[in-house]
Amino acid sequence: MTPAYSGPVSIRLSSMAGPAVMLLGMLLFALNDAMGKWLVASYGLGQIIFIRSVAALIILAPFLWMAERKPILEAERPGLQLARVVLSTLELFCFYYAVMYLPLADVMTYWLAAPIYVAAAAPFLLGEKVGWRRWTAIALGFVGVIITLEPSSAMFTMPALISIIGTAAFAFMMLSGRSLRNTPDKTLVLFQTAGAGLAGLVFAPFDWTPLTSITEILLLGLLGIVAMSAHMLVNRALKISDAATVAPLQYTLLLWAVVFGYLFFDEVPRVTMVIGASLIVGSGLFIFFREQQLKKRDTVLPSVPE
Repeated sequence: MTPAYSGPVSIRLSSMAGPAVMLLGMLLFALNDAMGKWLVASYGLGQIIFIRSVAALIILAPFLWMAERKPILEAERPGLQLARVVLSTLELFCFYYAVMYLPLADVMTYWLAAPIYVAAAAPFLLGEKVGWRRWTAIALGFVGVIITLEPSSAMFTMPALISIIGTAAFAFMMLSGRSLRNTPDKTLVLFQTAGAGLAGLVFAPFDWTPLTSITEILLLGLLGIVAMSAHMLVNRALKISDAATVAPLQYTLLLWAVVFGYLFFDEVPRVTMVIGASLIVGSGLFIFFREQQLKKRDTVLPSVPE
């Protein structure tokens, strides 16, 4: 018997798969961040990052075992790989330090500004051309960051400064990734997870809270499992859908941060945070879609910065 034709349905399901996987990945990232905020109230920062990294490496191990060893053993540009590991480790420590003292939505807003920093630094570090439209969006994004910080003496509190440092480290880590396009995702994730684990091992003894039950160990390990699962989902989404479709969905992180912050920590978003976040998200989306537009045009015409 000939099966009924279901082409349009299959196409619709296929087109929905990428966004659905990306949204699930963002949910897991937000859940990971909320869990981290809750855990740092009871356990040392180095301890959390060490156990988180070990759990993530356990999840990653089977995929690495089935993969080729050459991309790991002969990774391109070792110096830049090391710099990326240092930046990713610094970013992780800064993030968990920041969520100890600041609302989850505020910290997420700072981190979502990273693509704006990347766009601003790319002309100077990578020689990329940026025209007046994107420079305007970059300027508005920086205004959004300042509004979120609330210009006052509070801007210079340690958590706020650590947030800015962490966001900058995250942005430069993203920039380094552009120069390591030939390195497989699994290799990059392995290096940054192992680097964070080693750093956590160094700092853990100075602020170690004894683990008295298997439940505590499982909760700390779950942090790494959730984070690694989120990474895999995002990478999968980018493989089954084009970036223009799924990448903007990263901003749903902010929505989940507001929801989790309210439900678990009684955090109500400040008006300045909402205004600043709106500018940051709007600027980030404009920069992203403008870059996508120019990439398509450059396949036909010579590049002209706009």
